[in-house]
Amino acid sequence: MFSPVTSQNAKRAAVRKALDAHKVYITAQSFSDGAYRARVLVDGEAYWVDEFRLSQLKQGLSPAELELTPAADD
Repeated sequence: MFSPVTSQNAKRAAVRKALDAHKVYITAQSFSDGAYRARVLVDGEAYWVDEFRLSQLKQGLSPAELELTPAADD
């Protein structure tokens, strides 16, 4: 059984985790030859990613962890 203190600590940890996660904004999408690409904005930097990398970013991995290079300005 959870004590009130343990419950409160778990709630605070969940809030901390949500606030620490980076936001991923999709700024453009491309469908070509059956392949999906998205231009995303993460922490002020733009990247072109495929569907798999997009899901990894949304799960909380950073662009550095995925070894992504910033997109060239269009």
